[in-house]
Amino acid sequence: MLEHEETLALIDKAHEGDEDAKSKLIEHNMPLIKSIVRRYRNKQVEYDDLMQLGLMGLVKAINNFDKSYNVRFSTYAVPMIAGEIKRFIRDDGTIKVSRAMKALSSKISKFIETYRQEHNGDPHIDEIAKEFEITPHEVNTVLDSAKYPLSLYEKYDDEKGRNLIDKIPSNETQDDMLDRIIIKDAVRALPERERMVIVLRYYRDKTQSEIASLMGVSQVQISRIESKIIDKLKKSLTG
Repeated sequence: MLEHEETLALIDKAHEGDEDAKSKLIEHNMPLIKSIVRRYRNKQVEYDDLMQLGLMGLVKAINNFDKSYNVRFSTYAVPMIAGEIKRFIRDDGTIKVSRAMKALSSKISKFIETYRQEHNGDPHIDEIAKEFEITPHEVNTVLDSAKYPLSLYEKYDDEKGRNLIDKIPSNETQDDMLDRIIIKDAVRALPERERMVIVLRYYRDKTQSEIASLMGVSQVQISRIESKIIDKLKKSLTG
């Protein structure tokens, strides 16, 4: 790994368009990518694909790093690299189901839901096959495909543009929803370093000590930063 000052100098050059500097940063940070990739070796994603995703995360870290964050580059790069991999696993998935099968699965699910409401019971597989003019075997195949995890933002009603998340009951009031939106926008507007503290603290359930260790600062500094951010967010809600 490069020394901290040398890393910062190369990042400055990379920001100025020096491709050799960027290549050197990538070369010397490959061990970091490999160490993170090892955590995801059992996710049924090819090793080369994981390395490519890690590389994309590293390049994003190089492009977005700012010395004013006052953290070591590796500290900043780790969540960027891991995030790129986790995003792929979450959004793309390791099990590929065709769009046509997803669409048919959604239609069958809606048919079953309507049938249950009208007949107080589940339809026979032959009834589903007849309704969609396919074989019972094909019905089983489609229903099996639906057992794999779906995104909560998967559309289940194309005509009305509704997603699966819309079907989840919520006790949230309009005021609660408005506060949540305001907080989300306020967090997005924070400087990168402060935003990282909030994300790690409240969205990743990290302690102040864990965040301090990750960012290379003291727990007292994290406490001060957190208090300052909380005051900002309170003003966003009340102002």
